[in-house]
Amino acid sequence: MSDNDNILGPNSRKFRLTADALALTMKGAGYALVLCLVLVAIGLILTFAAGFLPDEARDADDPSPWSHNIEINADNIRVI
Repeated sequence: MSDNDNILGPNSRKFRLTADALALTMKGAGYALVLCLVLVAIGLILTFAAGFLPDEARDADDPSPWSHNIEINADNIRVI
């Protein structure tokens, strides 16, 4: 018998390929988790900061000069 019968041994090429693939997958999942947590934190910070705004600022019109010029004509809308 050969001494290389253990396919899960640390010297096996298959073990190394599987370990590298798993490590890279976990690394990518960790980066995705960090990105998601940062986005959630930014959303929570903005929500918390919006609570300090006065009621007049929350109920005011949009400051964009073009916001009141948008017109949608429902007669020309066709659903396919």
